[in-house]
Amino acid sequence: MSRLLWCVVPAAGRGTRMGADCPKQYLPLAGKPLIVHTLERLAAHPRIAGLLVVLGAQDEHWPGITALHGKQVSTAVGGAERSDSVLAGLDALPSEVGDGDFVLVHDAARPCVREADITRLVDRAAQADGGLLGAPLRDTLKRADEDGHSLATEPREQRWRAFTPQMFRRGELVSALRAVALDGRPVSDEAMAMELAGFRPLLVEGAEDNIKVTTAADLALAEFLLARTA
Repeated sequence: MSRLLWCVVPAAGRGTRMGADCPKQYLPLAGKPLIVHTLERLAAHPRIAGLLVVLGAQDEHWPGITALHGKQVSTAVGGAERSDSVLAGLDALPSEVGDGDFVLVHDAARPCVREADITRLVDRAAQADGGLLGAPLRDTLKRADEDGHSLATEPREQRWRAFTPQMFRRGELVSALRAVALDGRPVSDEAMAMELAGFRPLLVEGAEDNIKVTTAADLALAEFLLARTA
């Protein structure tokens, strides 16, 4: 596909598992807030037209970025759940983004996404019901009891780890997210909402170093990975 895509970046979460004084997306990483690295990676991609960052209602840390790499950076106010924030971002996209146009959604805390993986996703998902980056499970998978004892070994065939970006047509994703909101059904990512709506998103394999920063150890690993790919 030749048309450029907008990317929604939900960044309204608090990241409480990090135990920091500010939301994890604003923690310092290699001299910049984590989210700035993420936005710079996205804005540098030639297939991305602009970024829509979804912030918390009381966000006091947003640095006020309005453009990166010559691309527009807009903001919207999100909701209590990720799906609420993504929906708010989709609703706030420029009017030239039609219901039939594809859009990307990418985690603010994934600063190491590779340009080649975004390109592969855009090329392949445009030929399907949309899609998402991910990677097949390679480790042995265990099922545990409430006390952390291993009960059984689960099959790992046809199991994938889900990453972002995820890419779907704007109108279809809006409808899917509104449907789960109406049902009060929580979803962990956009692909889950689309699955519940009857779609079959394409899993596109990407690099496993497209990590989501959740802990202090992840932050250190992200700094290492950024230094290698700078």
